[in-house]
Amino acid sequence: MFSIAPNARLRPTPFLNAARAEGLKTAMVYNRMVLPASYGNPEEEYWRLINGVSMWDVAVERQVQITGKDAAKLAQILSPRDLSKCKPGQGKYVPLCNHRGTLINDPILLKHDDDRFWFSIADSDIWFWAGAIAAERGLDVQIEEPDVSPLAVQGPKAVEVVASIFGDWVRDLKYFWFKETELEGMPVAVQRSGWSKQGGYEIYLKDGSQGDKLWNIVKEAGAPFDIGPGSPTTPERTESGLVSVGGDTDANTNPFEVRLGQYVDLDVDDDVVGIRALRKIAEDGPKRHQLGLKLQGDAPAPLGFAWEALTKDGRKVGDMTNCTWSFRLKQNIGYALISVDMQAGDQVMVQRPGGEVAAELVELPFL
Repeated sequence: MFSIAPNARLRPTPFLNAARAEGLKTAMVYNRMVLPASYGNPEEEYWRLINGVSMWDVAVERQVQITGKDAAKLAQILSPRDLSKCKPGQGKYVPLCNHRGTLINDPILLKHDDDRFWFSIADSDIWFWAGAIAAERGLDVQIEEPDVSPLAVQGPKAVEVVASIFGDWVRDLKYFWFKETELEGMPVAVQRSGWSKQGGYEIYLKDGSQGDKLWNIVKEAGAPFDIGPGSPTTPERTESGLVSVGGDTDANTNPFEVRLGQYVDLDVDDDVVGIRALRKIAEDGPKRHQLGLKLQGDAPAPLGFAWEALTKDGRKVGDMTNCTWSFRLKQNIGYALISVDMQAGDQVMVQRPGGEVAAELVELPFL
């Protein structure tokens, strides 16, 4: 296995030194930063998330900060989800689309006030996109990447760890809501969120020089609960049916194809980017949809660098967009982005590098 050579184009996160001290073994590149992927024992990291509590360096979830008189207007123009009732301290899951209605990101929007918003983004250059749209519309806003880096605490025992650090008020946070506070002089925001379905929080550190300090505070508080390091790349993501925009989507994928239609409000104003295209797609109906795949075979066989074709009777009907070994189901599972003519219960063949593998289409989530 090769290693990644450090260079000025690839930024470390504030927590990378701590992650390396924990025994980081593999990593990915995400938003031109290093995203820890595994600490050497994927099954142990998986069960820690399912049964206990795990801490993740997810500082690669960069913030696009929009401030100024027209901040709320731009936030809505960028999002086909209605933000009119969003309150300060509230977060919302928001698909972002281009003018063709194609998904380009799926951030969490955090509303600080009417004139300050964060888009906590997935892996794509939304700073450029937001800046271009703002200039095109002549809006009075400032767009920047602030010094903000999330650290996730995930798992069924996460609430106990975070409450021991900040107080019992964190138990009352509704999902995606957040509160700005301080921790031993460090400015942070605490949000009930995270890229898993096991429950947890994200602590947004607003001083990148304090990464080691925050990591060690969380590690110490979590010690009675056997906390340990992990990553959002765990198979739990696939089992739980969570979408990875850019991984499970291509240059033509719209929200309706990947189960995100519930986050699109078709009656938002016409000036929202992509809304006209999304109305047309909704009227005509999507041509593809997302289903789960249960593959035959009893040995882990993860997806490589590319999607793998799905065929039925020798005809291509879709693609497998990810594949991972499920420790609970004890088989390889993945997602299909596939023709709407194919339904759960149908059998397909996956064109894998080592040969064809049979698979069954199933509804999502798996668990």
